[in-house]
Amino acid sequence: MHPESKALPEVVEDQTHQALKNIGEILKEAGVGFENVVKTTVLLKSISDWPSVNNVYKEYFVEGKYPARTAYEVANLPLNALVEIESIAIVPSKQ
Repeated sequence: MHPESKALPEVVEDQTHQALKNIGEILKEAGVGFENVVKTTVLLKSISDWPSVNNVYKEYFVEGKYPARTAYEVANLPLNALVEIESIAIVPSKQ
C-alpha cells in the first residue's frame, strides 16, 4: 500500500514493488539498506504469482546475497492484497 495515498496497486508486480519500497524507506530511516535484511517472509494470495514476485524481489537485493526467505500461499490478506512481505534486518548499534 502506498503510505500517503493508501492506494493498493492492482497487479502483483506493482504490489511487490510497493511493499519493497516501503521496506526500503523503513530501512533508510534506520540508517541501513537492503543489504542488512537477513530474513523475509512472503505471503501470497496465489503461489502461482511466485515467479512474478521473485522477478521484482531480485531487483532490490544483490545477486548471490539474498536473505533467507520463506514463502507461503494464504487464504486472504488484508485489503485483499495479493502479496505481503515481512522482513527482519540487522541494525548496528550506535556507539
